[in-house]
Amino acid sequence: MIAADTLWVYLAASPLLWLTVTLAAYVAADRLSAALGRHPLANPVLIAVAIVAALLSASGTPFETYFEGAQFVHFLLGPATVALAVPLYRHWPDVRRAALPILAALLAGGIVAVVSAVAVAFAFGAPWPVLVALAPKSVTAAIAMGIARELGGEPSLTATLVIATGIIGAILVTPLMNALRIADPRARGFAAGLASHGIGTARAFQVHPLSGIFAGIAMGLNGLLTALIVPLVLRVFG
Repeated sequence: MIAADTLWVYLAASPLLWLTVTLAAYVAADRLSAALGRHPLANPVLIAVAIVAALLSASGTPFETYFEGAQFVHFLLGPATVALAVPLYRHWPDVRRAALPILAALLAGGIVAVVSAVAVAFAFGAPWPVLVALAPKSVTAAIAMGIARELGGEPSLTATLVIATGIIGAILVTPLMNALRIADPRARGFAAGLASHGIGTARAFQVHPLSGIFAGIAMGLNGLLTALIVPLVLRVFG
């Protein structure tokens, strides 16, 4: 019989190990979330992150080794971001009719997300790389990491902040909207996608199909807006 440590050494040498672990962790997390009735706290991304982090810690695996195997998931972020154009195209008449509210919400939410994060970090004396990493935290990781890389930030820190922002937003969006008595699925979805990008969009789809569509639209538009305003905001604090 093969010893457990020998089997682990063999499996760890395969670049597919951590890709398989990542996908299996998410499948398990999604099933657990479904079993719990899609409760906001049972966020599948949060659960999957906890599972993978626990496995990495228990096995003593460095992030670089993990990423070498799981980077295919990272690669798919690009096509997934481009695919956001599909719901925008399919529902263009609805978007055009709500163009003014969408524009107002986009400008208000996008600008506040960047300025508030940078301003608070600056007030606490955060160094420049942290300010750059924080600025695009509310957009999808593919765009946020690109912005951080171009402006001299640390993409890995940006990715961590993006995930944290998305998880927090996905957990809070439903109870917050209920507390504010906002019932329109378009408004709820747009707010979720604007503030918490892909993770919030996934949560919006769980709540209502129309919410998910408008969340995807918000995520795409906010990615474009954030890429334009982040350099201007950082110039003020630089």
